[in-house]
Amino acid sequence: MEQGPWPEWPGRRIEKALAVPDRLESVFMSKNGAVIDVLAIGAHPDDAEIHAGGTLLRMAALGYQTGILDMTRGESSTRGTPEERALEAAQAARVLGLLHRETLDLGDGRLVDTLDARTALVAAFRRLRPRIILTHHWEEPHPDHVATAQIVRAAAYLAGLAAWSPTEGVERYRPHAILHFGLPRWVPPSLVVDVSDWAERKEQAIRCHASQLHAPGGGGLQTSVSAVSFLNHVDARHRSYGTLIQETHAEAFFVREALVVNDPVQLFPRPMGLFQ
Repeated sequence: MEQGPWPEWPGRRIEKALAVPDRLESVFMSKNGAVIDVLAIGAHPDDAEIHAGGTLLRMAALGYQTGILDMTRGESSTRGTPEERALEAAQAARVLGLLHRETLDLGDGRLVDTLDARTALVAAFRRLRPRIILTHHWEEPHPDHVATAQIVRAAAYLAGLAAWSPTEGVERYRPHAILHFGLPRWVPPSLVVDVSDWAERKEQAIRCHASQLHAPGGGGLQTSVSAVSFLNHVDARHRSYGTLIQETHAEAFFVREALVVNDPVQLFPRPMGLFQ
């Protein structure tokens, strides 16, 4: 693996790269372990890029500290080895300008909401102290995506209990909000993020996961992700969300809790799509 420091993007630098051949654990780690403002949690190494890559890019451009936590190494996927996927995830992290990326290695295809899984994520929340969590919706088809949503919500609550699995020197912590991506067609978004200016770079990040995508002349077993049309479908989905706000691309999120609004005027800085 290429060693750092990596080129700055945007206005930040990945301080250290750890070459770990069989798992991606703290491949990207800030030198001082800084707090993460926005943490995307995906079941597999490419999930966050597909569903929230544009939002991560936008938040990084605004100066927020961003990161990805992969629940598994993707070792049960039809295409690509864990070693290949770790390198691809590292490349995508650089494209996205992440401050931090790691995996909990909880078992691809075997991910379930267990005490061990909750404990591992509680420790990560208390260590990284993310303000906003982006993660799967609980009604996605893939069972690992469903489990991830369940574990995230449980761990976010438990991490705020001082007497639950305490770690010396690490204070309790509870994220401010959980935003769910990968919405089923019957779930309207609570909010959409305009990612029009970052659509091309988001696609670059997705393309880093080359082992999963279509390769002209390539062999091997095929999946829905390796289909020729897959990237077009991803683009079409986010163009569709973009039409909701009269922009070209947007990413949609669902929030189960009521949104707290202190200033409704500031919440709506421009006209909504009332007259489309």
